[in-house]
Amino acid sequence: MPLRTPLHERHVRAGARMVEFAGWEMPVQYEGILEEHEAVRTRAGLFDVSHMGEVVFRGPRALESLQRLFTNDLSRCADGQAQYGCLCRDTGGIVDDVVVYRRSAEDLLVCVNAGNRHKDFDWLRDHAAGADVRNESDDWAQLALQGPLAQQLLQRLTNVNLSALRPFRFAPGEVAGATCLVARTGYTGEDGFELFCSPADGPRLWDALLEAGAREKLQPCGLGARDTLRLEVAYRLYGQDMTDDTSPLEAGLGWVVKLDKGDFVGRDALVRQKEQGLARKLVGFVLTEPGIARHGHPVLQDGRKVGEVTSGTRSPSLKLPIGLAYVPPALSAEGSTFQVEIRSRPAAAKVVKTPFYTRK
Repeated sequence: MPLRTPLHERHVRAGARMVEFAGWEMPVQYEGILEEHEAVRTRAGLFDVSHMGEVVFRGPRALESLQRLFTNDLSRCADGQAQYGCLCRDTGGIVDDVVVYRRSAEDLLVCVNAGNRHKDFDWLRDHAAGADVRNESDDWAQLALQGPLAQQLLQRLTNVNLSALRPFRFAPGEVAGATCLVARTGYTGEDGFELFCSPADGPRLWDALLEAGAREKLQPCGLGARDTLRLEVAYRLYGQDMTDDTSPLEAGLGWVVKLDKGDFVGRDALVRQKEQGLARKLVGFVLTEPGIARHGHPVLQDGRKVGEVTSGTRSPSLKLPIGLAYVPPALSAEGSTFQVEIRSRPAAAKVVKTPFYTRK
């Protein structure tokens, strides 16, 4: 039986089409993926992301402990700032990609992917040294308000000065009477905010946002639009674009791997990989022949499989078939060409620079 978020009744009442995702019953769409995608790119969209997990590190050694488990450098992260990075195994394989919210050096919240909430907690707890590590996933609901009109809409409901809240910063405050952690982060490529609140306040906050956003034509959005939005800006999806068998360097996330910060789990393997050279790289591509690439489709060169598509769709914003794929380094340069096998038919593709879409 799939789990349900505190907002499940709201989705059903609104006529959302529900699907199982990462063990959760979630809305895949309301009015339609294209309409919801367009709303986020041009106005504002509201997502229920309460299925995401939250693991908290507390105590005098909380920062030191998490720093050893995280590829990015939390010593460069100020209180009230969020930082994206990876958790890696000793082999360099990715346990998960996460966002760490640093409330203080003794209180850090790690937001983990829904399908990994138990795996991540077990791994973090088992590898933590001297910190109190707790799985608080069930103590939070999480809403994501995304789009160019998100700030003006949210400002009417909150006492947080959103103009002073820069990207990847967060602050405690009230939104529509609910106590929240208001973070200027997101997974769509647009400006926007993620609102962490208690599960009891989640439905009331959802209702208040939709009512207040009527003038902006705020649109409730499902997982379908979330996927097309994130792929247009080449944000990786754990379980598709990266797994325990891929490293951050292979996944094009070298910018969140700070090898000079000191020791961390997986560092030695990543150093070796960098010195020896990568066997494969994740690239963005567009199809130059009709078709839509999907996860698992083979990448071909001269009729031989040399890689695999990890994510693909037809971009609603660009009206082009786009995707991400692992290919040999020799095929990773911008302008390189290969074929993607779609239903036993090869379709020509070209490597392009990512992100595919950049907001104005």
